[in-house]
Amino acid sequence: MFENFTLERIDTGDVTLRVRHGGSGPPVVLVHGHPRTHTTWYAVAPALAAAGFTVVCPDLRGYGQSDKPASDDDHAPYSKRAMAADLVGLMDALGHDKFAVAGHDRGSQVAYRTALDHPDRVSQLVVMDGVPMVEALERADAKFAAMWWHWWFFGQTAKPAERVICADPETWYNAWTSNSPDVLGPENHADFLAAIRNPATVHGMVEDYRAGLTVDRRIDEQDRAAGRQIQCPMLMLWSTKDDMEEIYGDPLEVWRPWCPQVTGHGIDSTHHIAENAPAELVQSLLEFL
Repeated sequence: MFENFTLERIDTGDVTLRVRHGGSGPPVVLVHGHPRTHTTWYAVAPALAAAGFTVVCPDLRGYGQSDKPASDDDHAPYSKRAMAADLVGLMDALGHDKFAVAGHDRGSQVAYRTALDHPDRVSQLVVMDGVPMVEALERADAKFAAMWWHWWFFGQTAKPAERVICADPETWYNAWTSNSPDVLGPENHADFLAAIRNPATVHGMVEDYRAGLTVDRRIDEQDRAAGRQIQCPMLMLWSTKDDMEEIYGDPLEVWRPWCPQVTGHGIDSTHHIAENAPAELVQSLLEFL
């Protein structure tokens, strides 16, 4: 897995991230979602490197084997603003001034926040299976709540979700059914399994959602009120066998107020697109990048 890539821990200034990187050429950061680690890109990253890109795959703070800082009442240490700053610090450490960033699921939130907060650093943006947090929450009707109920379960703190998840994490995360070694690939599955078995990682992942419902929404609202938009070219991709179209209709319409020049399309895949349809994803990324 990740042949000819380097695996190391890199100090980003605030936290230390576990990172795998390789290749040469224009740099692109691949940002995983929940409940994955950077190894979700095992079939995508080498293909991009072979096509002439430097590919950087971190574990987000709170996830995998990256640092898990203490949180606070506002959950700001797990905000997408903090995670975006981690990516900039990481690319500084690796010597890259400008870079493309592509994020999936929760990683898509980090990716677009990086483009908004650091427009001078991001050359291109790819968002997969995600919309701005404030746009998602403003559309949170009964259908949304029924389909994405885990957002509210993770978000509340009176009866922490971690206690339920950690009682049987392998069943909670379908580690031997829809997230089995056959589906994820054996090495990726082993990394996923180690992550979900770690209570500190489960806490970090849940804090990500708590930040989404609070500080991340407020930051989006501030950007929208100020008229800030994504300045770089943007590609939106979504899994057609997931629920993006059912909830949002045309996801591009949700993104146009944030990036008028956004382009994109669906890919015939279930939610974890990097594992379920890597060849199609790589082709879409190469055409855009």
